[in-house]
Amino acid sequence: MVKTLSLRIVQALALALFVHTICFIMMQMLPGDQATQIAAGRYGADSLSIDIAESVSIELGLDKPIIEQYWNSLYHLLTLNLGHSLISGEKVIDAITVQLGYSIYLTAIAFCLSLIIAFPIGVFTGLNAHSKADKLGLLFSVFLKAIPPFVLGIILILILSIQFTLLPPAGYEDFTYMILPALTLALGLSAVSSRVIRESMSDVAQSSYFKYAKYKGLSNRVMIKQHGIKNTSIPILAFLALQSIYLIDGVVVVEAIFAFPGIGQALVEAIFSRDVPMIQGTVLVLGLLFVLINLFIDIISQYLDPRLKSKNA
Repeated sequence: MVKTLSLRIVQALALALFVHTICFIMMQMLPGDQATQIAAGRYGADSLSIDIAESVSIELGLDKPIIEQYWNSLYHLLTLNLGHSLISGEKVIDAITVQLGYSIYLTAIAFCLSLIIAFPIGVFTGLNAHSKADKLGLLFSVFLKAIPPFVLGIILILILSIQFTLLPPAGYEDFTYMILPALTLALGLSAVSSRVIRESMSDVAQSSYFKYAKYKGLSNRVMIKQHGIKNTSIPILAFLALQSIYLIDGVVVVEAIFAFPGIGQALVEAIFSRDVPMIQGTVLVLGLLFVLINLFIDIISQYLDPRLKSKNA
């Protein structure tokens, strides 16, 4: 456990440095004058002038050499100071804390919903490998995976919001506003998860201990509960850790489509307004979130399979 924790901490530190450097370089490569873009975001395009842009440039230190700007930003990172938004003036950490709460709420619902969809499909098709139901499950998986999240989101809006007026299309006022973005993320996740669960369940169904349990006369429900779920959980958990990349990536796209007030929507707005501290802070938090998810999966995997503890000791 100590080795796993130490490894994840080193990964988090390396990731923070990498993300910070890449964000800084990419912001410098964007076309247009950075000070002008920030001034337009602060005071509006109609009030923009050369003097205002120059004053913003001096205020934020954008007139200094790039190397000096980078070292200054790196110093702020090392002192855990994410700075203030260049547009709103709000502390970056305060803004991210509020937005991250919405995003965690959304991703948790999407994750649980994806398991509710994928698990029964995967278990049933795994126990009935190469049957018509299995082929239908494969078709379902390929079809959903082939659709990009932004297209799937628009399709759901057209059907459930515009055609049948069952759910609100965008924004956030209550829980109903979360259903469509959560469903968009969940369908994409379940498309692949159901096939991984199917493969794991099929392997367990072919194992000697599962066949022996069947010979003893145990029902399918008991066999799946006692032998199936636990033995299929470890590869599924490892895969779900990889799926967190899709989840974090999908949150940015889906929140932008549904105007959901989460960290993904904030990142898109920050990119358009050249709000560098917000961009760096948001991407850093998303990267650290990925490391935390993997740490959580490692701990759960070691709990399910104690052999991993001795392997990682």
